[in-house]
Amino acid sequence: MDTLVMKFGGTSVANLERIENAAAKVAAEIARGNRCAVVVSAMAGVTNQLVQWCNELTPDYDAREYDAVVATGEQVTAGLMAIALQKRGIDARSWQGWQAGIVSTHAHGRARIQDIESGGLRAALDRGEVPVVAGFQGVSAEGRITTLGRGGSDTSAVALAAALKADRCDIYTDVDGVYTTDPRLVKEARKLKRVSFEEMLEMASVGAKVLQIRSVE
Repeated sequence: MDTLVMKFGGTSVANLERIENAAAKVAAEIARGNRCAVVVSAMAGVTNQLVQWCNELTPDYDAREYDAVVATGEQVTAGLMAIALQKRGIDARSWQGWQAGIVSTHAHGRARIQDIESGGLRAALDRGEVPVVAGFQGVSAEGRITTLGRGGSDTSAVALAAALKADRCDIYTDVDGVYTTDPRLVKEARKLKRVSFEEMLEMASVGAKVLQIRSVE
């Protein structure tokens, strides 16, 4: 039995149909006898809308309240994913970042994960549950919700995989692999069979929308 962390990005959970598809992938891994923890992003476009609302109210917003607003996108997805899994007879529960023990710095909007107190998640996995964790967020020492910067759900997934000593961390998106360039824009893009750590770090550092650079670091 392997322990997996399965992360689904915004385009993979963009609507209810895609959330159902993602839930089916989780169910398939459970059927193979694996233990799964799931990390989700906000549905595609939701975070942009939340950011826009903050800016429309005032560009001089309190960063703590900005984080309280923009973190809600992932929380919605986590709840919907848990419901989709429960519909399949799987014992699933949504977890917000603070419930999952993701402790971060207090740099709102660009916080870094300092520690993951993973006892609760480990206990859930041991009970046969599937924890569905809202990515992109943590909690500061002051008890405030923080966000990890755009693309931060990748970092959430990798950090949770390390904390849980997972056998694998699978990151799902709307393309079937890592390409030399965006295959949605360039027909000649080639899928890479294997990517080294150094190559992925370089790609992330120059802006490739594959993984957030912090998740590679």
